[in-house]
Amino acid sequence: MRQPNFGGPRAPRAQAGFQKATKQQRATLLRMFSFVMRHYRWSIVVVLACVFVSSITSLISSLFTKTLIDDYIVPLTQVENPQYQSLAQTLFKLGLVLFFGTVCSYTYNRLMIHISQGTMLRLRKTIFEKMQHLPIKYFDQRSHGDIMSVYTNDVDSLRQMISTAMAQVFSSVITIVATFTSMIVMSIPLTVVSVAMAVVMAVTTTQLGKRSRNYFRAQQQRLAGVNGFIEEMLTGQKVVKIFCHEEQAISEFEDINEQLRVSACSANRIANIVMPVNGGISNFGFVFLAVVGAILAIGQLSIFHYPLSISLGTVVAFLQLNKSFTRPISQVSQQINSVLNASVGAERVFALGDAEPEVDEGKTILEHPQGDVDFKDVDFGYTSEKQVLYDIDINTNPGQKIAFVGGTGAGKTTIINLINRFYEIQQGRILYDGIPITEISKQSLRKSMSIVLQETHLFSGTVLDNIRYGKLNATDEECMQAARLVGAEDFIRRLPNSYQTQLTGDGGNLSQGERQLIAIARAAVSNPPVLILDEATSSIDTRTETLVQRGMDTLMQGRTTFVIAHRLSTVRNADLIIVLDHGRIIEQGTHDQLLQLKGKYYQLYTGNEI
Repeated sequence: MRQPNFGGPRAPRAQAGFQKATKQQRATLLRMFSFVMRHYRWSIVVVLACVFVSSITSLISSLFTKTLIDDYIVPLTQVENPQYQSLAQTLFKLGLVLFFGTVCSYTYNRLMIHISQGTMLRLRKTIFEKMQHLPIKYFDQRSHGDIMSVYTNDVDSLRQMISTAMAQVFSSVITIVATFTSMIVMSIPLTVVSVAMAVVMAVTTTQLGKRSRNYFRAQQQRLAGVNGFIEEMLTGQKVVKIFCHEEQAISEFEDINEQLRVSACSANRIANIVMPVNGGISNFGFVFLAVVGAILAIGQLSIFHYPLSISLGTVVAFLQLNKSFTRPISQVSQQINSVLNASVGAERVFALGDAEPEVDEGKTILEHPQGDVDFKDVDFGYTSEKQVLYDIDINTNPGQKIAFVGGTGAGKTTIINLINRFYEIQQGRILYDGIPITEISKQSLRKSMSIVLQETHLFSGTVLDNIRYGKLNATDEECMQAARLVGAEDFIRRLPNSYQTQLTGDGGNLSQGERQLIAIARAAVSNPPVLILDEATSSIDTRTETLVQRGMDTLMQGRTTFVIAHRLSTVRNADLIIVLDHGRIIEQGTHDQLLQLKGKYYQLYTGNEI
C-alpha cells in the first residue's frame, strides 16, 4: 500500500493523486449527506428552517444597530427633553425577535442530536447486517481490531461532524448570503473591502485543508492499527506471560503508538492553525474596514458624482455585518478537523458497507439430507498464485467416520472449509447426496452440518443459551440431553447455577476443556446428518477425553463424521483415514490397512506424532 506524501514539493503525479483523493472525498461526504437525508428528510427540513430563522434574527440585530444610532441615539441627543417610549417599544420588539431566534437555535441543535445519534444507529445496524453476509475470507484478511475501529472511531467521527459541522455549514451559507446582500445595500466600497478579506480567509482555509487531508487518512489507519494490536495482545495475554514477552510487547506498542502520535500531530497541527490565522486576518480586516468607514463617514467623497459618504450608524452596523460575514468562515475553519476526520471515517465505513457479500447461487434445498459427501478431483488455492489442494478425490458413505491426518499445513482444515462452502473450489466437484454443493443453498447446506472448531467461542449468556445456539428452537430438555450425551452434565451441575450459570468473557470462568465440552454439546443438540470435528478434543485432558469419547461415539452413530485430530483415540476407529501431505492425498484406508503399508501413517503412528 502506498503511503501518503507527508512532506516536500508535490510532483505532478502526486498532485494528480491528491486531486483524485479530493474528488473521492467530496463524493464520500455527499454520499454521507444523502444517507442522512434519506432517513431524516423532514427533520433536516425543520433544521434548515430553524437555522434560517436563527441566522436572520442574528442579522436583524446587526442591522438594528444602524437604526438605533441614526434614528434614535443621534436624534435623542439633539433635543432637550428626549422621549424614550418609541425606543423602548422598538427594543421590546427586537427582544421578541431575538427570543424567537433563540428558540429556533435551541430547536435545531436538539434536532441535530437526534439526527446524528439516529444516523449512527442506522450506520452501525447497516454495517453489522452487512458483516453477517460477508465471506469468511474477508475476516481472514483483516484484524478484528481494524474492523472494530470502524464501529467505534470511524462511526463516532461521523457523529461529531453531523451534530456540529452540518448545522454550522447550513447556518454559514445562509448568513453569508443574507449578510452580503445587506452589505451591498448599505455600502458598496465597504463591501469590496470585506469580500477581499473573506477571499483571503477562504483561500487560506482551502490551502491548509489540502495539506492536512492525507494526514487525517494516515491517522485513522494507524488508529485502527493500534486497536488491532491491543485486541491481539488482550486475546494472547497468556502467551505473552508464558514466554515473558512483556517488554517486547511494550516496545512494539510504543512503536505503533508513536506512529499514531506523529500522524495525529501532523494532521491536527495544520488544521488547528486555520482558526488563529483566519482570526488574525479577520481582525486586520476589521481595523482596515473601520478606518475606511471612518473616512467615508467624515469626508464628503464621491466617484463620478456617486456619493460615497455614509452615516455613523452605517459604519457601526457595517462593522457588525463584517463580523457576521467573516465569522462563518472562521466557524467552518474550526470544523475542518471534524470534516476531514469524518470524511476518512466515512470512507472506511462505506468500504465495509460496500464489501462484496458472500455469493450463493445455490437454489437446491436439502429436504432429507443423508450426509453422503464425495470429493471429485478437487483443486483449491486461497489465492490464484498459491495452490493449496491438488486432485483431492474422496468417496464416502453415509454414516462413515472419516479422519484426516498429516502435518501442519497439509490441508486438513482447508478441506473442512470447502465442505461447508466457506471457500469455493477452483477445479473439480464436491457432491452432497449426489448434488454438487454449488447448487445447494449455503444456508440449507450448513444447517445439515454441525461443526466443532479447534478454537472454541462461547457467547455471553447462560450455559443453556450457549448449548441452544446449535438449535435455537431446542427445548431445555433437548439441551440437557445433548450435554449428557457428550459427558458435559457432570461439570455443569457443579457450576454455581447449573445450566443457568452466566458465562462472560468467552467463558473465562471455565476451563478450556469445559468450554470445549459445551461447544460439543452445542453441535450435538442440532442433531445433524454430518458432523465435523476440527481437533475438537485438542484442549481436553486425557481423563476428560475418555469421558467425552463415549458420548462422541454415540453422537457419531448414523452420521457422516469428518475428524481432524492429533490423538489416536479419535483416529484408530475411523472407517477411513486419509493422510495428507502438502495438499495431496498420499495414503487412505483403515487404521490396520495403513499400518500394513508402513508408509507415512505408519511413521506418524509409531512415532506417536498424530
